[in-house]
Amino acid sequence: MKRAVVLLSGGLDSATTLATAKEEGYEVFALSFRYGQRHEIEIVSAQKVAKSLGVSEHRVLEIDLRALGGSALTDTMDVPKNRAADEMTSGIPVTYVPARNTIFLSYALAWAEVIGAQDIFIGVNALDYSGYPDCRPEFIAQFEKLAQVATKAGVEGIRYQIHAPLMAMTKAQIIRKGTKLGVHFSLTSSCYDPAPDGSACGECDSCLLRRKGFSEAGMPDPTTYISLSS
Repeated sequence: MKRAVVLLSGGLDSATTLATAKEEGYEVFALSFRYGQRHEIEIVSAQKVAKSLGVSEHRVLEIDLRALGGSALTDTMDVPKNRAADEMTSGIPVTYVPARNTIFLSYALAWAEVIGAQDIFIGVNALDYSGYPDCRPEFIAQFEKLAQVATKAGVEGIRYQIHAPLMAMTKAQIIRKGTKLGVHFSLTSSCYDPAPDGSACGECDSCLLRRKGFSEAGMPDPTTYISLSS
């Protein structure tokens, strides 16, 4: 069985991506990060998802991106709330964490080289997303090229592949796919600004996209929200 490293944040996208890797026959090694994010509840969700889907190993690495700041997720600035759809798709929001996916994929690549995996899965999406530059197909293609020249295995002829199976899917399509693959979305967490007990705010970009996805999929949203806008 081929091995794959799957980046697992604990959100619905990464959970569906993990289930996709399993469905494609990979032995899955899940990788999550405690990076100083204000929504650290996602780590608990990642652990629950990894257990429910049966990964071979799940590691949670600690890196401190608060030392760099520059994002509402790692700094003291406010998380935007109740933004309209056109606002979400125009410009890069303050919830963008500088170079986060580049950093995460670099760790995933290092672990892949250690365990002899040639495949890395990441749940980025270029349709229902908040305008992050590192969620685009151009970024994934360039990182895949980098992997060939930045590693011992790559130089020796191993070809790495970065899989982004959700890239061209809407949130509704992702939810339907995840449901079909046995993902329990009640275990996942998407909120950027959750309450201390883990309840979702219902108003940040991520919550709004999640709510929209479940609505368009015609499925009940299992999330516990502390506030719901009209």
